[in-house]
Amino acid sequence: MERQHDWPVTLNDAEVTLRPHERSDLAAWREVRLANQSWLEPWEATALGSWEQRHGPRAFRQMVRAQRRPARLGQVMPFVLCYRDKFAGQLTVGNIVRGAFFSATVGYWLDERLAGRGIMPTALALACDFCFFTAGLHRIEVNIRPENVASRRVVEKLRFRYEGFHSRFLHIDGEWRDHLGYALTAEDAAPHGVLAQWRSNADERNPSRRWFGVAAAE
Repeated sequence: MERQHDWPVTLNDAEVTLRPHERSDLAAWREVRLANQSWLEPWEATALGSWEQRHGPRAFRQMVRAQRRPARLGQVMPFVLCYRDKFAGQLTVGNIVRGAFFSATVGYWLDERLAGRGIMPTALALACDFCFFTAGLHRIEVNIRPENVASRRVVEKLRFRYEGFHSRFLHIDGEWRDHLGYALTAEDAAPHGVLAQWRSNADERNPSRRWFGVAAAE
């Protein structure tokens, strides 16, 4: 049942790519994060310092350094999300537990300027398929604040199952915040995978959006 954790890894589908962080990502990461303060800050974990202070070179280096060892140990998969080869956001598969549990949680964010194109559902589907079919995980959980409609739509498009209300679940933006719990298991993804299901769903909604056999981004 146990499988070898395969990291680092790069996953891609058409114009969407998930890859490990690189030192050269600093400038793009800082620009995107600063430009998206109002879009991201309400959903971010509570942290010290101003938004600008939390997105300087030192903060970036600390983030990458903190992820390096857990990634090697198979405890986290910290991905950069790229769209058309440009930095667009991040997706982290974290809290990876094996043994009898074989589960992980996923968190993600996307540049608001790219929202509505199907980028985030595609990226999450890529990550789920890798977790289920290569890394050998059985369950993926995503916990989202009820007010975060955009993030909820991502999991709903991929048919994540709503599993419950978590009262005062995480300390977000200065307070303990309620969250909604969603989950997907390997059985839900079988036999073709989450990405194939997402493509099929997009085609069913609007067949005219197909190109080269791949559903165009929504």
